[in-house]
Amino acid sequence: MSEPTRCGWCEGDALDTAYHDTEWGVPVRDDRTLFEFLILEGAQAGLSWRTILHKRAGYREAFDGFDIERVAGFSDARLDKLRTFDGIVRHKGKIESARGNARAALDIQTEFGSLSAYLWRFVSGRPLINHPATLADIPTQTELSRQMSIALKKRGFRFVGPTICYAFMQATGMVMDHLTGCFRHVQLMEPTR
Repeated sequence: MSEPTRCGWCEGDALDTAYHDTEWGVPVRDDRTLFEFLILEGAQAGLSWRTILHKRAGYREAFDGFDIERVAGFSDARLDKLRTFDGIVRHKGKIESARGNARAALDIQTEFGSLSAYLWRFVSGRPLINHPATLADIPTQTELSRQMSIALKKRGFRFVGPTICYAFMQATGMVMDHLTGCFRHVQLMEPTR
């Protein structure tokens, strides 16, 4: 039996392939998972997704399974200690941003009821379905990701530039960018807008 056709970016690494086949582009509405992807996508800045994906277990350990309340309460000493933990990217600003982003997420939960309710407003509550034929057809940012970036920064989030926000939207299924020839494109199709 032959392998299904996939988006080219996930080829050559079993973890990338599994992520592509089971997670990328699948709509996420759970606050903890959305927070996880905000932190992971921010950690990716300047690095490859493969690097972050291979450190994902370390991130889950370091950030208490991405429990928003717990991360919001991390002490300065705890953040300093994380700078010596090999399981994550040990960039001081990225580590510190996790606590600040958790605090901003808590404020959003108070105001909007959930982080999910707030973030999904950017796509009117349902995935945007794109039909890219090649990887070159997929943008690195869009007007919506720029709007999300501006809004999140105003609320105190860091490492949420428009490119990071677009990758976040793809990862969490707010935007579906599987190539039209990819087996996941058909599986994740919803009526187009």
